[in-house]
Amino acid sequence: MYKHILIPTDGSSLAMTAVKQGLDFAKAIGAEVTALTVFEPFHLLTLETDMLTDTPEIYHRHAKAEAKATLAKVEALAKARGVACHPIEVESDHPYEAIIATAKKHKCDLIAMASHGRKGIQSVLLGSETQKVLTHSSLPVLVYR
Repeated sequence: MYKHILIPTDGSSLAMTAVKQGLDFAKAIGAEVTALTVFEPFHLLTLETDMLTDTPEIYHRHAKAEAKATLAKVEALAKARGVACHPIEVESDHPYEAIIATAKKHKCDLIAMASHGRKGIQSVLLGSETQKVLTHSSLPVLVYR
């Protein structure tokens, strides 16, 4: 069965529900977990309010702090379940590419993720990151609704 599961999360409530389900599955099958969160690099031209009000340095510091906080929650949930968890944060314009690349780099044999994150209207227009992972990944993907 699966030995190493990648669980990406953006910290949203739906994603954290999927994290819990993924961790429960990992515990049930005796797998280790790599937890991943991806944050966007700073852009001068954007509609993201954080990037409109912050300097690149402040934005980057806040993005990394939010990523670390999200991963700390996942680590605590994993520890409570007795599941080995390796946290990773990645900066990327394309989260789905970062998810797939991280899974390959760390030799994960399954990606377990939520059906939707917090991208709102952008995911409707461009397709969700989950859909992109499903389309482009050669690894199995377990999607939690």
